[in-house]
Amino acid sequence: MADKRDYYEVLGVKKDADESEIKKAYRRLAKKYHPDVNKSAEAEEKFKEVSEAYEVLTDSSKRQQYDQFGHRGVHFGQGGFQWQDFSHFGDIEDLFGGGDFFGRNIFDMFFGQGMGGRRPGRSTRGTDIRYDIDLSLEEIAEGVERNVHVQRLERCDKCRGTGSESGGEKTCPICHGSGQQRKQHKTPFGYFAQVSECQRCGGRGKIVEDPCKQCNGDGVERKKREVKVKIPAGVSHASHLRLRGEGNAGPHAGPRGDLYVVISEKEHKVFERHQDDLIMQAPITYTQAVLGTEIEVPTIKGKAKIKIPPGTKSHTIFRLRGQGIPHLRGLGSGDQHVQVVIEVPEKLNKEQKKIIEELAQVENKPEQSLWGKVKDAFN
Repeated sequence: MADKRDYYEVLGVKKDADESEIKKAYRRLAKKYHPDVNKSAEAEEKFKEVSEAYEVLTDSSKRQQYDQFGHRGVHFGQGGFQWQDFSHFGDIEDLFGGGDFFGRNIFDMFFGQGMGGRRPGRSTRGTDIRYDIDLSLEEIAEGVERNVHVQRLERCDKCRGTGSESGGEKTCPICHGSGQQRKQHKTPFGYFAQVSECQRCGGRGKIVEDPCKQCNGDGVERKKREVKVKIPAGVSHASHLRLRGEGNAGPHAGPRGDLYVVISEKEHKVFERHQDDLIMQAPITYTQAVLGTEIEVPTIKGKAKIKIPPGTKSHTIFRLRGQGIPHLRGLGSGDQHVQVVIEVPEKLNKEQKKIIEELAQVENKPEQSLWGKVKDAFN
């Protein structure tokens, strides 16, 4: 990680930049380096670097870790999936948002349908799927492996995804293999030509000769599939797990989309979670607070003991180090904070009442202590 550039330097913003400044810088650089726009050799790496910096600096917890620990405070998965928040942009079109004269965005005008669209014969990628999963705090603390069932588009078994009974294709009679349709619009300034994706062949330039009867020529059919999802310990509510290639199959043997598993954390009866720390309340009696004692409290992994020193006040907080939620990207765990609350009994039996009355007689009366000091201050 030593060769990584500073994220603020990558985006060209100051360290105290707010989210709007960071987003503005990201849009500008993403337009410049996106591989669909910039065909230079280093563009893809630049775009990845910019996207990585944006993801960290727009996430308050990640940004805090980065500011404190640098690149070692954040980590990006290198395997088949990675944790990320993909809500800021759906795809490259969002980077070039804004309508033109005909309601299309700037990206369509210069880099999409308006200037040639998708290359003929190029397979269409399948769409992504979202799957929501509920986890208890105990499951989050330990990590869990689940088999989930998703309804998704699979390649047709009969035609092997081609959409054709025989596997044969012919040139589209509408676009004549170009994958595009050209239309002219008459305006007060003359004729304006609009180029769009061919509706007949979907931009492929070819159509099947004999559509498969099982999938109606689409090359895909909906099926129920079981997918194994391994969720690491320490995830939080609304975390996203991306499983590459587990989404819908693309039409006409196109590549698969991805499966996004969205985590929902169930409310716990005892613990309240604050990032990786856990907070709970534990009741103690008046005598335990005055004399001191040792109490046993639950933890997310079992039980632990806490020593209550004599004279403890109500709502005092004790910390159990390392008894919280494991850190998702790093070693160790958060802490557990136990707030003791002195319980005042609503009803007393005769013996209890007698003891309390005897205690009241030997205690300093209010007018001789605090109230007396208050009256003296005004005399």
